[in-house]
Amino acid sequence: MDRIRIVGGQRLNGTIPISGAKNATLPLMIASLLTEDTLVLENVPRLADVIQLQRILGNHGVDIMIAGKRPGENGDKGRTIHISAKNIVDTTAPYELVSKMRASFWVVAPLVARMGEAKVSMPGGCAIGTRPVDLLIMALQALGADIEIESGYVIARAKKGLRGGEIVFPKVTVGGTHTALMAASLARGTSVIENAAREPEVVDVADCLNKMGAKITGAGSSLIVVEGVARLNGARHVVLPDRIETGTYAMAVAMAGGEVLLQNARPELLQAALDVLAQTGVSVTPTNEGIRVARNGSGLSPVEVTTAPFPGFPTDLQAQLMALMTRAKGTSHITETIFENRFMHVQELARLGAHIHLDGQVATVEGVERLKGAQVMATDLRASVSLVIAALAAEGETMVNRVYHLDRGFERLEDKLSACGAAIERISG
Repeated sequence: MDRIRIVGGQRLNGTIPISGAKNATLPLMIASLLTEDTLVLENVPRLADVIQLQRILGNHGVDIMIAGKRPGENGDKGRTIHISAKNIVDTTAPYELVSKMRASFWVVAPLVARMGEAKVSMPGGCAIGTRPVDLLIMALQALGADIEIESGYVIARAKKGLRGGEIVFPKVTVGGTHTALMAASLARGTSVIENAAREPEVVDVADCLNKMGAKITGAGSSLIVVEGVARLNGARHVVLPDRIETGTYAMAVAMAGGEVLLQNARPELLQAALDVLAQTGVSVTPTNEGIRVARNGSGLSPVEVTTAPFPGFPTDLQAQLMALMTRAKGTSHITETIFENRFMHVQELARLGAHIHLDGQVATVEGVERLKGAQVMATDLRASVSLVIAALAAEGETMVNRVYHLDRGFERLEDKLSACGAAIERISG
């Protein structure tokens, strides 16, 4: 099993290219099930989750062609993939595939919308909480689907097709909003989605669906209206840059010191996080090429942060911010409101010398003068990268174990950081 070895104390200087967003790529790939035509996605990141979803879609009979690199291209550009779901051979998504990645449950929406039926395994547990699928099921029922749950599978049927309806989410759900958008696009009549997620990835999926012939208005607001159409076409779409990767590397630069251009990053996708970084004393400057992040000599100021759905501070950057605040001059408070178990990185940060006290949803972080390298273990995707950030400033060597979590959401992380001067390497086996 791969590990990552980091020797702290090196400043970061240079350019880090930001990859396409994982959290947009996955639902965009799933949206290919809505049409017989080919969907072409550009700027697709090279991630374990993308490969796993290719397997899941292949099980339904989807053909995926990955365009090779053209002469003169470097590995920093995302891949282009051609997805054809012309012939869906199976409307069942089995447990052994769905259990490996929760987002794959979303195939239930396009399958029942286009084929009139779907049988998809319940996704099972997750390291950072239960994340139930009840809101996704509720959305499909509001559009006329008959739902049964049998032997751990959700069986959705709509033999005469889905029909427009009103979907009112009791709480903001990104997965529920993705599901509702896909299903409503092929439903007869108009659907209204209230309390919809406003995340940029939802907007990206809506933009792509509109290119495919859907009629969606209001994406990016809490009220989305979808006029159903009889069929969708193929399209070509460029995946937006990953705001979580952007914020992660911004915090890495803040931790290690130095100056880095985050190439292709778009500040409007994570303004709340950039505002918090600025409060810590880090220089954040939008440019025509991306975002320039710098910390030269000054210490870090503590902050008070509460995670919230977009446009608030993202839960997916909470662990990274906590790692950064372990070196702040003073006490920070970080409140997690989205996922109930998202403090699993705390005990591993403590192994590096961090002082963190938990009280329910609130983490109190007392900044320390120095962190010291140690053996640590990744517990989930975002927690694992928080350990990398802490290790960049820790004295001596840190070994991060179980880095397969990292490969789910960060493309060539060690290559991008080492190119800017970090002493980081992957050790295989």
